[in-house]
Amino acid sequence: MSKSMFNVVNPDMIVERYGADTLRLYEMFLGPVEQSKPWDTNGIDGCHRFLKKFWALYYGAGRENNGQLLSLDQPATPEMLKSVHKLIKKVSQDIETFSYNTSISAFMICVNELTQMRCRNKELLRTLVVLIAPFAPHIAEELWEALGEDGSVCDAKWPAYDEQYLVESQMQLTVSFNGKARYQILFPADADNATIEQTVLADERSLKYIGDKKVVKVIIVPKRIVNVVIK
Repeated sequence: MSKSMFNVVNPDMIVERYGADTLRLYEMFLGPVEQSKPWDTNGIDGCHRFLKKFWALYYGAGRENNGQLLSLDQPATPEMLKSVHKLIKKVSQDIETFSYNTSISAFMICVNELTQMRCRNKELLRTLVVLIAPFAPHIAEELWEALGEDGSVCDAKWPAYDEQYLVESQMQLTVSFNGKARYQILFPADADNATIEQTVLADERSLKYIGDKKVVKVIIVPKRIVNVVIK
């Protein structure tokens, strides 16, 4: 950007339209801090929508709760705990390396997951407020106060992740026939190859592709692919 090119963007205009948190978040989302990045105001809308979705975890979408904090007395499920603790681990590591853009990407994934699960657990949502404070401090302070917490969110203890919530209980494998992916199937994370092969060959979807052909061999790539060779 330069005055001679007449393409200077006044940050005050961005703040007036979207808010300071959106501008701050977008600048961090552009890419690694040590690299130069192209400025594209179209990307600001995405960050603004994310913050609105984040806010909706606490107040609901639109006017569904008339501006009142939702009831946050829901117990945490294993899926919710896994999603939040994955985020704690990712953000904690990324902040140390100034990788703010990947932290924000992880935030977007987590918020989408919690929205789909309709998470209403106060402790987990309180943790999210602490995590987002370095990225969107104004919204974080508002939500911190709304949750009934004292002082500033900036003084809150940084959350620690628990590895027990990050252990994968299931694995999703892609089933292919002669190298062509056809469907996906879930297995317990500790399933052995014999169980996987037996289950895949007995699946109705497999029978459709095998038909009257002969199974030559079954190749299992751990935690990734099951390839059934037929002729």
